[in-house]
This record gives sequence, C-alpha cells and structure tokens, in this order.
Amino acid sequence: PDGTRWGSGCCWVVRRCGAGYWSTPDGPTCWASRLAPNDRPTGPPILWRVPVLVPRQVPRRVSTPKRSPIQSRDRLRPMAEHGSIIVGGHEVRQGTTDHFELPIGRLVTGTDMALPVRVVHGAEPGPTAWLNAAIHGDEVGGVEVITRVLRDLDPMAMRGTVLAVPVVNVWGFVGGDRFLPDRRDLNRSFPGSPSGSLAAQIAHLFMTEVVGRSVVGIDLHTASDHRSNLPQIRADLDDPETRRLAEAFSAPVMVHARNRAGTLRQAATRRGATVLLYEAGEALRFDETAIATGVDGVRRVLAAIEIIDGPTAADDPSAESRATGWVRAGRSGILHLSVDLGDRVERRQVLGTIDDAFGNAVAAVRASRG
Repeated sequence: PDGTRWGSGCCWVVRRCGAGYWSTPDGPTCWASRLAPNDRPTGPPILWRVPVLVPRQVPRRVSTPKRSPIQSRDRLRPMAEHGSIIVGGHEVRQGTTDHFELPIGRLVTGTDMALPVRVVHGAEPGPTAWLNAAIHGDEVGGVEVITRVLRDLDPMAMRGTVLAVPVVNVWGFVGGDRFLPDRRDLNRSFPGSPSGSLAAQIAHLFMTEVVGRSVVGIDLHTASDHRSNLPQIRADLDDPETRRLAEAFSAPVMVHARNRAGTLRQAATRRGATVLLYEAGEALRFDETAIATGVDGVRRVLAAIEIIDGPTAADDPSAESRATGWVRAGRSGILHLSVDLGDRVERRQVLGTIDDAFGNAVAAVRASRG
C-alpha cells in the first residue's frame, strides 16, 4: 500500500521519491540488518528491474528580462545592444556557432546524461528562436529536420540567434521509447520544477535555458507508434502572429488547436513566446516527405522573423482545419485503406474496408464528414 516492493538479496526495499531517486526512507541503506528474522520475507525473492536515476543539480538560471506576450511584429525587431550571450554557463560570441551539453542526470552506471544544445548566434542583432525535437523519445523525424536546418545556417549572415535542442527526451531517444524511464510523458510535465521528478527537472531546465531566451519556438513531433501523420502545423490560429508564422511554414494543413495542460506549447505561450507545433510522419522512421516539408517550413519561419533571408511563403498555401476527429471501426478485422494521407474526402465516402482473415469484406469504414 505504501509503494514498498521486495527485491532480491539483502537490499530488499526501494521506494520512489518525487525527485526521481530510488532510496530507503533513511537513505540508500540495507534494510536487512534492521529487520527481525520473523519480519523478513519468506518464499522466493521477486526480481524487479528499476532504473536508478540520480539527477544532478541543473545550472543556475541566467538572469533575463521579463517579456510581455507578442502582440505584433514589433516584438521581433532587433534590440539595440548585441554581443555575446550565455546559455547554461557557456558564452557564445556573435557571429559564431557553439555546441555543448546541459547536464540533467546520471544513469545507474554513473554515466552522465545531458541535453545537446547548439547555438547559432548571428553577427547582427535580431530575435531569438528555438527549435526542438524528440520530446517523445521515439519521434526521431524532427531530429533530422534540425540537423538539415543547422547545416545551412551561417552565423555571419544571420540576424539574431537560433537555439537548437534536437533531442529533449534523451532517455527515451536512447531506448526508442516515447516516455521517460518512470513512464512520465515529458510533454505533460511543463513548465516543470527544479526539485520535482526527472520529467519536471528536464522541463524546468528547458524552460529556463531555452524558452526563457526566445520569442519564437518550433516544437517538432511525429505521430505515435503504428501511426503516420500528414505534415501539419498545430497552433492557436486566432492569434495574429501565430497565424502569420503558421502560414509562413506552409505545411499542407494548419490546424487550430487549443493548448493542452502541461505541454511545452502551453508553458511557452504563457511565457510570451509564439509557438508552432509540427506533426509529420511516424515514430522510429525517417519519412523523407515529412522531413523535407519540415526543413522548408522552418527556414520560411526563420525568414519571416528576419533571422535569415529567404522566401516567407510557399506556392501552395496551407489548408485550414478548425477541428479534427477520429473515425472508428465498427467491426474488428484487417483494414484495407482506399485513400491516402492528404486526400480530400466527402461525407460518407468509403475510406476502406474491413476484411476477415480469409479476405472476405465484413464492413466498410466511411468518412463521418467532408
């Protein structure tokens, strides 16, 4: 009832505390020496695998001025002063690129885990934008998007700064898992706290060192496992600045989506940033169409906020959707789709058929709306 479990050997008891430690009530000691013989467990021991996570203290926050929410493009105008910036204790000079890591914890082996960060600090003053991917560790497509965008950024030709964190959920990325080792969803843990769970500490570090310095952010995602998403932007399309940048991204579809509690998008928006969420492709796979669309879209957004030069709109504007929904199957079986991602459909149009194991059609799946 109190969360206690028996393990094998003499160190029988571990308990999970809020900060992500696994410890006994009195510290990492052996309870065997403090149990009377009659109190000790009987029968075969139960083996229970647990990750031992010992978070390190996150870097102290560098003082930054408070900023009001974006109301117009005036917020994106360059500041009068421009020079070196400090991120996580690392100084990056104007007109240069630097790569470093922000420590966030250790594995049971003592191996350090850290957020990889690349800062491209332009030679001229301008706004700061962040790019991030793999908040869900199995969503690898955005990592490649950031890699390709960074490849073409020249700090000497830039105005402002790009902060890039290609892998936020390092534990999940290493293990090909959507979640953290404690099964928490990192994208339901923002804005986090410096002394909470592992997820809360990562969220707090990201908010402090990345979001707190930026006016625009692009959060790159894919569909969850066994699904594939049409490239799309999810954002608050009722906000003029957000809509302008969503239109500049020019994904095939832009979806008006409310902020969800605990997400990076909600926490960053409350801090005054304009945030776009890009969804495209599938987990654990590189989808070239999704990646290419993402790379072009990110570049257009950076041009729209005048960090780089380049086009700020695509030839084909995004289709707008004000709502999304699921089409559920009424029967079990094997689905054979008759439409592709991105096809326009009419209400009651057949989307596919459900067959039994012998290929006999048992039901049709139809569009609930057009």
